[in-house]
Amino acid sequence: MVLSGWRRRNFIAVVGTALVLSPTQVLATSEPTVLVVGDSLSAEYGLKRGSGWVALLENRLAAEKIRARVINASISGDTTSGGRSRLPALLAQHRPDVVVIELGGNDALRGLPLAMTETNLVQMTQAAQQAGARVLLVGMQVPPNYGADYSRRFAGLFATVARERKAALVPFLLKGVADGDDATAQFQADRIHPKASAHPRILANVWPELRKLLK
Repeated sequence: MVLSGWRRRNFIAVVGTALVLSPTQVLATSEPTVLVVGDSLSAEYGLKRGSGWVALLENRLAAEKIRARVINASISGDTTSGGRSRLPALLAQHRPDVVVIELGGNDALRGLPLAMTETNLVQMTQAAQQAGARVLLVGMQVPPNYGADYSRRFAGLFATVARERKAALVPFLLKGVADGDDATAQFQADRIHPKASAHPRILANVWPELRKLLK
């Protein structure tokens, strides 16, 4: 086959691009990947599959004609230590453009040291950023019976990590759910996990910051 100079140059350029980019990278150029690393609040604990906020996120993206692939790597009961240990493999496997970190609540429930939780969140954020992803930290709060000082410091550590690592932040995932006038009615019998009816509000808390990162 004989190609003219112009056609030959373009042929080489196309073939060269195909050789340089792996299939995963080609996909990433057209469809960004959102990786959610969370606990039971993101893993649809006690809910019918497809009714949690991460599943609703996929519907929202489709409705707004935003092309993105959502990977929900959330595990019920997970802590920041668990998420930190799992994250490197997830980053290598999925090569996400955005990483949503929704962890920390179980650290508080287990009374783990706040310094350890903060360190784990810093390390996770840094690892995701070094892998080329934008990070959205999702904050949590604990009931006042944990003590005013502990509650204040726990809620504040998410903002501290986000500020230090220049990450996006949702200050409180359950805003409008756990702090409403009829909060008890929003939760399952365990009073820890929101009902399916509360998850559209949870998504509404996450969506504004996540949408910015997808732009």
